[in-house]
Amino acid sequence: MQVVEETHDYPVPAKQLWALATNLDHLETMNAPLIRFSTLPDGRLRTGLVIETRVSVYGVLPSQPYRIEVLTCDDDTMLAQTTESGSGVRSWNHTITVTETENGSRLTDRIEIDAGVLTFAYAWWARKLYRHRDTPRRTLLGLNKD
Repeated sequence: MQVVEETHDYPVPAKQLWALATNLDHLETMNAPLIRFSTLPDGRLRTGLVIETRVSVYGVLPSQPYRIEVLTCDDDTMLAQTTESGSGVRSWNHTITVTETENGSRLTDRIEIDAGVLTFAYAWWARKLYRHRDTPRRTLLGLNKD
């Protein structure tokens, strides 16, 4: 298993960042063009939600089954935890936290990955993916204005 952690700061209230981070309506936008989903539910993450979808890297590689189970999604503590698997991943345990900072808020993604002998490659991909999400997240927050 390997752990990847990415942290990004935003000059917005923590509740605003949390609302975006847990909004499934923006998940495809945040991952494009790196990952394409076949279907995603509308709305927000919520404890107990199970998402059965298919994912394709860059929309070019054949889509693979992927499962996301939301273990917890707590609006008070701004903590969400999922356990995910599929597409070559044995386990992808993702913890999202949003905290207040002096200048706004901080989002931290912590991912524990087990993909057998390919864990190192999936960890590289996770770093790329979660760093990539920063730009569309800033746009969705209205921070990337021309």
